[in-house]
Amino acid sequence: MLRLLNILAVLVLVGSAVYAYSIKYQTSFRAEQITKTKIEIRQERDAIAVLRAEWAYMTRPERIQQLADAYLTGMKQIEATQIVAAQSLPERSPRVDSIGNKLDALGLSMPATPPVPGSAPTTTPKAQGQSQERHKP
Repeated sequence: MLRLLNILAVLVLVGSAVYAYSIKYQTSFRAEQITKTKIEIRQERDAIAVLRAEWAYMTRPERIQQLADAYLTGMKQIEATQIVAAQSLPERSPRVDSIGNKLDALGLSMPATPPVPGSAPTTTPKAQGQSQERHKP
């Protein structure tokens, strides 16, 4: 009985040591992850600060005025006569599907409705001929 208790105590001691080691390893691993994450956060904050500074520099009113003077010289102010009602605009021409019309003329058009489940699949005549050639012995 005493020998059994000694063996059991040794096993509990070994199990406790393994458990303590695994907790220590996990703790150090998590600490490294936290340190890396803090470094990444600091780098991202620095990058955001740089981007904000660049944005402030690029949107300075005097810079925008210089760009406007350089690139908008031929522009005019909009006049009230340039604004019209939607009814005064010409009708939009109907859409023409030239590729679809060519396929219809060749007899290669596909049906507009999806096929019914269980029915034969629709294919082009050329594809039907190829599939028949493959099935010949």
